[in-house]
Order: sequence, then structure tokens, then C-alpha cells
Amino acid sequence: MTLHINESEVRELLTMPAAISAVEEVSRKQAEATVIVHPRRRFELPNRGYFHYMAALDTADGYVGMKQYTYVKGKLCFLVPLYSVASGELLALIEADYMGQLRTGAASGVATKYLARKHAKVAAIIGTGGQARTQLEAIHNVRMLDAVYVFGRDEQRRKKFCDEMTEQLEVTCYPMQLAADAVRNAEIICTATTSSQPVLNGLDLAPGVHINAIGANHAHKQELDEAAVARANLIYVDSLAQSKQEAGDLIIPFAKQPERWAEVHELADLIAGKVPGRANDSQITLFKSNGIASWDLAVAGKVYSLAKEKGLGRQLPLYTSTG
Repeated sequence: MTLHINESEVRELLTMPAAISAVEEVSRKQAEATVIVHPRRRFELPNRGYFHYMAALDTADGYVGMKQYTYVKGKLCFLVPLYSVASGELLALIEADYMGQLRTGAASGVATKYLARKHAKVAAIIGTGGQARTQLEAIHNVRMLDAVYVFGRDEQRRKKFCDEMTEQLEVTCYPMQLAADAVRNAEIICTATTSSQPVLNGLDLAPGVHINAIGANHAHKQELDEAAVARANLIYVDSLAQSKQEAGDLIIPFAKQPERWAEVHELADLIAGKVPGRANDSQITLFKSNGIASWDLAVAGKVYSLAKEKGLGRQLPLYTSTG
């Protein structure tokens, strides 16, 4: 039978350290080609909504699955169906809003672990939504932060975010009135917005900064201006194939310099030691995150195992004979 695992149960089962470990492990397997990723595809719906789907296969752990979700009238609905490779059985249906936020944050945590300066202590976050929270949580898991500077367009949300994250992480978060002021002295920057226009100016970057850019997953959208991308000495993505379809932060500036795609590497290859990482403390490094299905598969497998261990979820009578 199929196990249904809801949002509250996912929150109970999955922690950020576990998500970081899962994403790092599946990235190594991706580099070894024991994990195969199909890039995200979309249907545009008649009411200006979208249906998205993306899939991955883990031959080592024996899972195959996908993430599918709708965006209609400002509402997102996420679901991960998880299958057994050996039996073809639908093992679980997992509600995946929080799980998606956690795995996206975890991926930036992994990128920060491998690319940020070893003793980086100061971070900046542009954005104050749910994704920004898990970004900050993940970064703090791999680099013990001393201070965080936060910019978001809404002053009240900005202050609320800072108050809540200061209490949660026990790191002082400072609300800033301008993005430039937030990032100017940062050693790690995350952009986590829904903006279609750049929110990060390359002129404001300090030498040696590491950037995680997680928004702008449409070909026509940018969170980073062209100067920011031009100043990046090292650029990594989660999937080259998916980035060439939807990473506007790279697609738009590289239209003028298509040869720059040859300089872009997958994060999985960095983790596996197949490509070099940061060579010195003055290099600017960029991780352009689009979100790939292997991350969803990795955390879904962990949630499913923990749910069975702890007796959570409920059995759905799917594919059972009625006699």
C-alpha cells in the first residue's frame, strides 16, 4: 500500500542537517551517473497558471520519482510520488511544500560548504519569504555566522523576518533599507526572491564573496545584473541542461557571450572532485540554483524511511484488488 505523508509530518521528520547530508550524497551519485535527472518541464495553463514536473532516478538506493506542482492564482501545491525501482510500487505520496524549501536551502548549504571562504561569518539575504528562511538556516549550518544583513521590499516583513530568525538561529539579523547596504560587506549572499528584474548589483560585491542565487528560474527573469555575473570567477549550477532552459541569470548575459557556458560546471562535479573549486580568498563564486529533482528524490527517500520507522503517515488503498 501507499503511504501518504502530510506537511506537518514532513516538518516533524526532516531536519536541515539531514537535508544537507541527503543533497550532498545524491550530488556525489549524480556525478557518478548512478542518479539520473530529467529537467523541469512546464505547461502554461489557460488561467495564467502553471503545471510543473521534474523527475529523477536513483539506481543505488532503488528509488524513482518526481516532483509535480501547480501555481494557480498565487497558490502553489507540491506533491512528490515516490516509487520502488525493484517492484514498481508507489511507495509514498508526500506533500512537498516545506520539503522543497528545505532541500533548496540544503543545496545552497552544500554549495556554501564547498565554495565560501572557510572562515566566512557575515551573510546577506535578499528576500524575506519561506525560501529565505531555509537559505539562512542552511548557511548557518555550514558556516557559523556572526551577523546577517537582510533586505526585502516590505519594511514590516523585513523586521519580522529579522526578529524571528535572530531568535531561531541565535545570530543577530539586521534589517537594511537598501539591498546595496545589505550585501556590501557580506562574505556570503543569498538572493531568494520572485523578482523578474535584478536585485543584486555587481558593483556592490566585495572581493571573495560567495553567492547563492535561487530565484529567477525562468529564461526571461534575473536576480543578478550582468555585472554580478561578469565578476564571478567561478560559476556552478545544479544542472547544465536545466540551466540552459531556465536560468535567466545566465541565459540573458551569455546571449552576448555564449562561450561563457564552457566555464560553467555542475555542483555535483565539484563535490565529487571532478572540477576545481575556489583557489583563493579573493575569487567571487556563484552557485545558480534552479532546483532539480534529484534533491527532491533524496529528501523524499529520507522522509519515507523515517515515517515508516516512526509509524507516521497513513496507508492509502491504492492498486488493491476489490475481489
